[in-house]
Amino acid sequence: MTETSDVFLYETEDGPLAYRDTGEGAPLVLLHGGFVDHRMWNGQIAHFSRRYRVIAPDTRGHGGSANASVPFRQTDDLAALLRHLDVGPAVLVGLSMGAGIAVDTALEHPGLVRALVVSGAGTSEPVFDDPWAQAILAEWARATAAGDAAAFLAAHMLFVAGPHRALGDVDEAVVRDVRNMVEYTLSKHTGTEPPRLVPVPDTWARAAKLPVPVLAISGALDSPDPIAMAERLADAAPDGRTATVEGTAHYPNMERPETFNEILDAFLQRV
Repeated sequence: MTETSDVFLYETEDGPLAYRDTGEGAPLVLLHGGFVDHRMWNGQIAHFSRRYRVIAPDTRGHGGSANASVPFRQTDDLAALLRHLDVGPAVLVGLSMGAGIAVDTALEHPGLVRALVVSGAGTSEPVFDDPWAQAILAEWARATAAGDAAAFLAAHMLFVAGPHRALGDVDEAVVRDVRNMVEYTLSKHTGTEPPRLVPVPDTWARAAKLPVPVLAISGALDSPDPIAMAERLADAAPDGRTATVEGTAHYPNMERPETFNEILDAFLQRV
């Protein structure tokens, strides 16, 4: 994973937000998952920047963006950045946490959103019923309380493989890149920070009335919960559809970028 010259900083009242901005054309915004950063989209940025203006921010507290020192909403950070860049309405593509941010933005700042693509999540109010995922969340909580970054990282990496594979079954480059991003984000934080993220309420009920096209792309080997949440969102939308990337788990765009890009290409041409 390499640094590029098209990464910029947007100054806010609570520190700078980093974002990548490259290409020309209709705006395509790529929103990363929790604890990683915009580099998880390298395989998409290289492909789509040939025909679109691709904007890939680092969410506050992740990657090159400042940590929060006051309460904030991720959707408001994104909206402020897009308005600063005079961008919108845009197609928002979000994975996991990024999917929640994308949906929140369609709900809270609808004029900025033309269509939504989600992967590995539905809204910013996730529902986890699968014991495999619940065990990871419990380990996250334990590791955070203990200040054990190594244990937190090890638990996070289980999502890379999913419940049906071992981590050794995943491409070494994908494992390495996810690990590097998570390690970097964890290095920015301590286990004693107070929670500052302000949630967006009633997202599932409100998302059922989304007026924009919605595409849910799932990794076939992901945990049942992320797949169910993404498909629930698409099924509820008046114009929703689903797609699956075989042989991948929570990061289908990184494991099979060509297939992911083909699915996204077809959706972009339609909307």
